[in-house]
Amino acid sequence: MKFLPFLLSLSLATFGLTPSNNVCHAKTDAEPLNVIVILVDDMGWTGLSGYGSDLHRTPNIDQFAERSMKFTNAYASASICTPTRAALLTGKYPARLDMTIWHEMAKRPQQNKKLIPPVVENNLPHSETTIAETLKGAGYKTAHVGKWHLGEASHYPETQGFDFTFGGCFWGCPATFYFPYRGMYGGGSNRHYRYIPGIDSTEDREGEHLTDRLTDEALGFIERASEDPFFLYMSYYTVHTPIEGKPEIADRYAEIIEPGMDHQNAHFAAMHETLDENVGRILEKLENEGIADRTIIILTSDNGGFIGSSEGQVVTSNAPLRSGKGSLYEGGVRVPLIVYWPGVTQAGSVSKEPVATMDLYPTIASILGLSMEGQFDGMSLTPLLKDPRSKLDRDTLFWHYPHYYGTTTPVSSIRQGNWKLLEYFEDNRLELYDLNSDIGETKNLADSMPHIAKKLQQSLVDWRKQVNASMPKPNPNWQAER
Repeated sequence: MKFLPFLLSLSLATFGLTPSNNVCHAKTDAEPLNVIVILVDDMGWTGLSGYGSDLHRTPNIDQFAERSMKFTNAYASASICTPTRAALLTGKYPARLDMTIWHEMAKRPQQNKKLIPPVVENNLPHSETTIAETLKGAGYKTAHVGKWHLGEASHYPETQGFDFTFGGCFWGCPATFYFPYRGMYGGGSNRHYRYIPGIDSTEDREGEHLTDRLTDEALGFIERASEDPFFLYMSYYTVHTPIEGKPEIADRYAEIIEPGMDHQNAHFAAMHETLDENVGRILEKLENEGIADRTIIILTSDNGGFIGSSEGQVVTSNAPLRSGKGSLYEGGVRVPLIVYWPGVTQAGSVSKEPVATMDLYPTIASILGLSMEGQFDGMSLTPLLKDPRSKLDRDTLFWHYPHYYGTTTPVSSIRQGNWKLLEYFEDNRLELYDLNSDIGETKNLADSMPHIAKKLQQSLVDWRKQVNASMPKPNPNWQAER
């Protein structure tokens, strides 16, 4: 094979591991734990080589997973970016927050479909207490680096508990991943100028890639804050469109792509490799600063992989899962999740328990022994992190997407045990799947098992009432337009 993956030389001593032990050991003193949450944009369940990609090479993340707990039934709290990010920061279902679509579309729903989606919240309310505010109140230095996409300037991360911020704005992706990260974006009447804030375009940084630059800023924060407990929300724009892998890396992948492979996009693969290199840089920095064994690290994605096209080429596949970003099928919401808790997580452990993004806030608070006030939908994952064979006192998860996307019409869904039900609002269609035997959601059992379908549907209806979920309405002009 001509392809040689980039791999940082992380020693076995990283994270307190030695060749003979199976459990990570933290320092014995009472130094507080740091927290790093790495959120990748649009990385599907099989986007990492350690999660089954047949093309992408992510050796640093795979090695990190071998030292941590890997979740195989982890879910984004939504099938698109903004709602999942809101759930991460608040510990609540997006439907409860009334944040069910990205910022730019929240106040201007489509008017040319059978249903008119609801007008929903486009800013993360200041009335919500974020995990950053909780940790800041506990004496942590806090940083947000990268994608924000949770509101306009009056609701930027500086207003939500973050001391240091870099790169965040209300747009969901850059015009380009190359310096100075600005230019025209979109088409037709939606074409507009985009930029990444805080960039001095007069600097000599030609060829610099945004993923590298964001990591540079994060490493600077870690170095400045290493003497105090810190929280870093490392929110990469990658691997979202525009699909712009580094050419020299993409060329290597192009040489090894073969017919029949699930993943066929060399530039998308290159973006994963660059992501992996930068996660490796963060891990190496923690080791060099002497704080690797007192830093909690969580890595996950905000939704499934984007299965549309970019530059005339399909971006990715989430096989064996069905569909992708936007959809409430597994391909749209099931994502990688890797958690490292110093001294607790067993190296190479795996949890099959269904968990979701909204669980991360209560998990972090629980690990750090911080009190949580108010209402939370998420649950602490600490029992699972201590014992991968354990179960949570919860058997049901919900999703609500009352909007349109290229992969879906307005829909809600519920997972209870291994049963998964989707309720589509255009035609009141129900789809029921047994994920234990049909992870690809190929056989709809709603008609053959109506009692199960109706029971789950009623649970879904009850949940929507409980969280006051916004619903789409019939379009009175639909027939006239047809």
